[in-house]
Amino acid sequence: MNRRLLVLLAAALMVSCGGGSSSTPTTPTPPATTPPPSGGGNPQTATITIGSDGRVSPSTVTIAPGGRVTMINNHNTPHDMNSDPHPEHTQCPELNQWGFLSPGQQRTSGNLNAARTCGFHDHNRENDTGLHGRVVIQ
Repeated sequence: MNRRLLVLLAAALMVSCGGGSSSTPTTPTPPATTPPPSGGGNPQTATITIGSDGRVSPSTVTIAPGGRVTMINNHNTPHDMNSDPHPEHTQCPELNQWGFLSPGQQRTSGNLNAARTCGFHDHNRENDTGLHGRVVIQ
């Protein structure tokens, strides 16, 4: 009989120490998260507009390597936008994809992969500094 009493006491202790189910709900612990990096770096895209005044704005943009730049012609005359130097246009051939833009047209450059600074201008107005600018890839 002592043995039976010991087994019953042991069973009762196991239930009271967490061996049974709990009637109090528990709140799950959320998984640990890693905060996003701060700073973010340079954007992958940028837009340059030839305004109604016939000037580019902004005249300098900065993008991350691999990024692209869109040129929009909001001027009332066409423009032939190309990479420096004039007339070879060899500094950043990716910018030459802008090419000839009629009023209201826009085009996006190729991917600018190498870190560097690219100058650009209007091929037909190479001395018009209002149509000169830079794309900085970094």
